[in-house]
Order: sequence, then C-alpha cells, then structure tokens
Amino acid sequence: MKTQSKLNKKRITYVEQACEKIPGFREFYDEFQDCIVLSGNTKSTLVNYGRKIAQISLHFGKMPEDVTDQEINRYLASLARKSTNPSLSSFKFMVYGLRYYFRMKSKNDKAIRLPHLKLERKLPVVLNRRECKALFKAPDLLKHRILLSFIYSAGLRAQEAMRIKISDIDSERMMIHIRQSKYKKDRYVPLSPLILKGLRKYMKACKPVEYLFNGQELGSQFSVRGMQWVMREARKKCKIQKRVSLHTLRHSYATHLLEFGMDIVSIKELLGHEKITTTMIYLHVAKPLRSNLFSPFDRLYGMG
Repeated sequence: MKTQSKLNKKRITYVEQACEKIPGFREFYDEFQDCIVLSGNTKSTLVNYGRKIAQISLHFGKMPEDVTDQEINRYLASLARKSTNPSLSSFKFMVYGLRYYFRMKSKNDKAIRLPHLKLERKLPVVLNRRECKALFKAPDLLKHRILLSFIYSAGLRAQEAMRIKISDIDSERMMIHIRQSKYKKDRYVPLSPLILKGLRKYMKACKPVEYLFNGQELGSQFSVRGMQWVMREARKKCKIQKRVSLHTLRHSYATHLLEFGMDIVSIKELLGHEKITTTMIYLHVAKPLRSNLFSPFDRLYGMG
C-alpha cells in the first residue's frame, strides 16, 4: 500500500516549483514558451532551458535579472566543479538557458558576460561491420531486431524513427519519407531491399497500426526511451565494449557509406544536415564525383 502511494504521488518539476514560489516566474514562462515556438526551436530546448532557469531562480529565490553578476558567476563555478565534463553537462544548458533568458529580457550586456563554452572536437564512436551484424542479431524479439536494423539502414535519429509511419514506407519507389525532422525539413532516404523483406515479415507478425513501431498501447509510438533500452540490451548481449548509444547507429551509417564509396554531398543529404561542415566529421577524403544513392545495409550483407 505504501509503495502504491509512492507510485501515485506526482513528482513536482523545477518549473512547477518556480511557478509557485518565485514572483514573476509563471508570467515569464508563458512568454518563454511563446518565444521558443515562434523562433522554431524544439521542445527539448524548451525543457532544457526552462528547467535551468527554474533551478537558478529557486536557488536564489528570485528571477535571474535580480541576481548580481558575481552571484551568477559563483553559482556557475560551483556547477562546473561538480561536473567531470562541464561542456557536456547541466552546466552547458545553464549557460545557454541564461543567455536565452537575458536576450529575451533585452539584457544583452549580461548575456555577453557569461562564460564562453569551448566546442569539443571529439570524433564519434562507430561500430564496425562485424559489431553491426552481431547487434542486429542480438535481440530475442523480431520487432527489436528490425528496429535496430531499420535505424542503421536509413541513418535515422531516434526521434525520426519514433515518428515514422507505415505510410512513409514507399516500397514501389524504394524510399523512406522522413517528415519534419531537425531544422523542420523533410527528406527521403533509400529503402534497403533486405530491410523491406524484414519489415514485411515483422508487420505480418506484429501488425503495427499507423506508426511503423508501435508502443505498448495500440496506435501509440514506440518511445525513444524504449528504443534506447533495446539498444543497451543488445549491446550487453553481444558484449560490445565501446561506449555506444542509439545515435551510434547513425554515426556508423554515415561512416560506412563513406567507406563504401559514397561522396560527401550525398551523405549530407541523406543525413539531413543543414551544413556540409557537420558532415565533414565523418570524412578524411571526400570523393569528387557523386555516386548512386544506396543503403549500406545491402553492402553489409554482400548485395549490390
């Protein structure tokens, strides 16, 4: 009974606490949500920045513009000391959140004085071909095997895989329609014949409704968290020692396309990158001539 009451107890978020306790925060947050929507930023930006502005407001008991520069710097320094990697931690979101807040409040002088974050130039972790094959084979459930294979075969982001609908799979044109992804753009990527064969087997067995990968409730989406769990369990089962995540499949897709001979411009378009410089992280030598588009999944198994 006690356990059940704990489960039923609603967790109060930092934003909800700040709305209740900090004068002016609720009005700010309503305006903040409108600004995020109008600027075209993602929901994750709203969540990350909003949470950090709420945290610092709760810490000082007042809105950030009423906190002195010295107090803010001391607070940021304490966050940086607690983190093993400040540029990839809550410290980063706190700095970005405060910058957004002060610009929104037309206090650019305070935004400029915030510490500069160095951009890290780490290369992404990539799975080799043997590891990919082992990973795709590892899950017990057909749905999970197809999920991981599909994400790699099309170089999808987690959110993109979650939103793919059955109607987005064009088996006649052998293309996958990825709708309104990052940068609010649509794109098409090639559909692997091997993946199509697997998808038909999966759909016959699991009978998904609307979304290609349904959640537990009929017609719901398979959550990103659920997909990440599938990836973690598969990695453990095939004993891959690299620090990998679901996004590693996208990195591997891009790298393998390069190794199989596809040029940089084609890879950029397939990944849906806004700038070619983003794609350059995968490249050492860019081929000058464009090759035909294909999915690396077929080359992985000797087709084409």
